[in-house]
Amino acid sequence: MSQEMIQHLAKRIADDIIKQPGKEISPTEPLISSGLIDSFSLVDLSLMVEDDFDVQIDDTELNAETFDTLEELAALIKSRQ
Repeated sequence: MSQEMIQHLAKRIADDIIKQPGKEISPTEPLISSGLIDSFSLVDLSLMVEDDFDVQIDDTELNAETFDTLEELAALIKSRQ
């Protein structure tokens, strides 16, 4: 998994999605199941990922089963590039 991609995702989520600049998010920290990202923020996250990485995320994938950690999200992005 690309450390650069995971770091980029962590920074963008902290700064732009949850509005907590400087918050450290580990690659294995649960995002959705922990409540860090709620259903409204999930849509924002999906749009940010699509814009930043030029990939398509299906609405059915917007859940904790598909990507709940930065590692899972990075793997999903990699599979679409």
